[in-house]
Amino acid sequence: MAKLYVYDAYNNKLLKYNLSENDPMPYAYNNTMRVREFRGSSNSPTLWTTTTAMEAWNLTRRRYGKGIYIGYAFKRIWEGGHGTASQHYAGVSFDVGQNTTSSERLKIRDAAVATKAWGYVEPISMTPTWVHFDRRYGKPACPNTTAGYPTVRRGSKSTYVLILQDALNALGYSTRTLDGIFGANTERALKAFQSSVGLTADGICGCNSWKKLTAASVGIGRTSTVID
Repeated sequence: MAKLYVYDAYNNKLLKYNLSENDPMPYAYNNTMRVREFRGSSNSPTLWTTTTAMEAWNLTRRRYGKGIYIGYAFKRIWEGGHGTASQHYAGVSFDVGQNTTSSERLKIRDAAVATKAWGYVEPISMTPTWVHFDRRYGKPACPNTTAGYPTVRRGSKSTYVLILQDALNALGYSTRTLDGIFGANTERALKAFQSSVGLTADGICGCNSWKKLTAASVGIGRTSTVID
């Protein structure tokens, strides 16, 4: 079984599901993606994504017209496997088509681009044996880039808050929950982390806080303080 959070940006809500590995992902068109496919290589009992990522998937799948193999999708930040600002940790990124031919991958990529639903489709030169697309959202906290995570603060709700809570918990700064809602406990934990790394303890996770936090937590493995 998996606990799955789906962030609904239209209504600013986090929806919670308890699903088996073979259940279809919520909002995925006509059973075209199952929980185990979205999970990929993650061993986490808790997963998350967004309604907009699922909608972008639906549009791509319909345009391509047949099944798309998903090699990698979700990862928790302490599991690693991707960069320090990876959208895989936000549950909105997909690496697909690893088991097919280059010509088919080109068709998948063309379908993804044609939907205009993805925030980013990686150039072929960067992903020669797979297709990467993601539905990132929010303005990046760091200037002069389209990558990275947006600023989050008390009152924020999102899968980026889930990343923040997950990283803090893994590092031993307890948020007491993993729910994607930035409340008093998350703010307190972030301030403690900021103080420990020499940042202004304002309880706002902006560019410098994200850089310090992700550099410290990516790929460190499950710790005794991780919350599911």
